[in-house]
Amino acid sequence: MNGQELVSSSPRHPRIASDANHFVLTFENNRFASELFGQFDQNLKLLEQRLHIDARARGNSVVITGDVLATNQARRTLDYLYEKLQKGGSVERSDVEGAIRMAVAADDQLTLPTMEKKAKLTMAQISTRKKTIIARTPTQDAYMRALERSEMVFGVGPAGTGKTYLAVAHAAQLLERGAVEKIILSRPAVEAGERLGFLPGDMKEKVDPYLRPLYDALYDMIPGDKVERAITAGVIEIAPLAFMRGRTLANAAIILDEAQNTTAMQMKMFLTRLGENSRMIITGDPSQIDLPRGVKSGLVEALHLLNEVEGISITRFKDIDVVRHPLVGRIVKAYDATYVAANEEASQQD
Repeated sequence: MNGQELVSSSPRHPRIASDANHFVLTFENNRFASELFGQFDQNLKLLEQRLHIDARARGNSVVITGDVLATNQARRTLDYLYEKLQKGGSVERSDVEGAIRMAVAADDQLTLPTMEKKAKLTMAQISTRKKTIIARTPTQDAYMRALERSEMVFGVGPAGTGKTYLAVAHAAQLLERGAVEKIILSRPAVEAGERLGFLPGDMKEKVDPYLRPLYDALYDMIPGDKVERAITAGVIEIAPLAFMRGRTLANAAIILDEAQNTTAMQMKMFLTRLGENSRMIITGDPSQIDLPRGVKSGLVEALHLLNEVEGISITRFKDIDVVRHPLVGRIVKAYDATYVAANEEASQQD
């Protein structure tokens, strides 16, 4: 190789030898290097697939060949993941996918405060006692920072983008910090009319099936016994949307999930419950509205009316932000294309 050897001034970073389309990264810790490359070099193979490069392991080094832009993205990805291992973290397939997305986004010149273009990757994170969550896409990164910055945040977009999961994680973090005194979970139940009286059991038993995704996220962030105690003590409250009227919610992290199924009046009622020292997070997917024909979604209206209101942040996720199985992202994209076409046809008929 004709490239010049570049040695990092910090032992935390790999040594790099390079030429125009060729990188050789050498990692000092053999165990971390092995974990970084993955079993049977599966993480390097993922880099090859996503960035269209060639990445070959040689002991604790990796030789990367390909387009200049792509090889630099691969270097930043591996550098970030290696530091993650040094800090005691692990590297799963989803971590590799996320780091690649962020590296590519940096070169797409996205205006994110979390990127140092063509340099080191840094990603927003949410930490609770049980789990630390790191952004896997640029939109997740922007969303997580909006949650820290704004009193009211809308997270809208397709399923699988992490908008609800991250909202619950942020609420759990606020509770652990002592920044709020309680978490309130709400969601339109059954149909838009919320005919809860026809279901058996007490109020919690009536709405539990509809709040299961929120519960699942809570148990990921907080030990199960503490969740149960918090629910019993009212520190975590299940509040069906129909029963929110007339309340002022102070010192709380309040989450409204599946907000696309609220009516305009329900949404206005919910948003005006915000009290002193509270944070409100509204999540939903405007392409999955289950309201009766002719009934306008409160979420759609709120996104239009509140777009420029100071203190409110709106994060819009897309199919490229889906962090589940890659096939899910392709399914969402196919459905969204049909949804957009149907809306355009309806507009033309009007």
